[in-house]
Amino acid sequence: MNIMVAVLCGLLYFLGTSRIFYGLTAGLGSPIFYGLILGLIYGNVEQGLIIGATIQLMYLGLIATGGNIPADSALAGIIAIPIALQSNLSTELAVGIAVPFGVLGVFLDQLRRTTNAYWISKAEKYAEEIDYKKIFHCAITYPTIVVFFLRFVPVFVITLIGADAVTYLLDALPKWVINGFNVAGGILPAMGFAIILLTIGKKEIMAYFFIGFFAVAYLGINTMGAAVFGTCIAVLIMFNSINQNKKGAV
Repeated sequence: MNIMVAVLCGLLYFLGTSRIFYGLTAGLGSPIFYGLILGLIYGNVEQGLIIGATIQLMYLGLIATGGNIPADSALAGIIAIPIALQSNLSTELAVGIAVPFGVLGVFLDQLRRTTNAYWISKAEKYAEEIDYKKIFHCAITYPTIVVFFLRFVPVFVITLIGADAVTYLLDALPKWVINGFNVAGGILPAMGFAIILLTIGKKEIMAYFFIGFFAVAYLGINTMGAAVFGTCIAVLIMFNSINQNKKGAV
């Protein structure tokens, strides 16, 4: 079972980051998608989706400026979700585990870019020789093979030994460290959502974000209730904006 899950995780990460299915990359490489697939495998779809969605919240506001990713949400999700489901970890602790792997994914991507530079130089040489077949291999075949090993192998190894290693580590760590991970894991998704609000330039709606966050945290409103209240507020803001525009036009 562990080997099959490790193989599946490696393949999912490869497909979600290799850009073979370019238009589907965002979906195939999203933590919430990983949560669905792994939740089905472990027989706990609800928890898988909760963990996946919570991890994805951290990275909502991140922008790959110039194509350089600041963190790899795909690697964060594909490592933390199976470990959390297998070890019955809390969502907050799973998020805490996911963060360092999100950073590790940046280094893996830099290795990919470095190797691509070599294939570009080879393609330039074949372009002078007008060898279209070799140019194609340098552009598609060889980089894909390298990416497969860069993506599949680390995830396979970490997933295969990860759950046992994490369980051993959690048993060895002091309780205050575990509590720290739980607190950080609870704050990071909220920070991720706050970042996207700042990114889209709507600082004036930050108050609504905090109202929703604390309503869920302290009033016990469930997800559906929060969605209904949020929709009502959005509709009120929209109609208010329309009315103001009409008055301005007059």
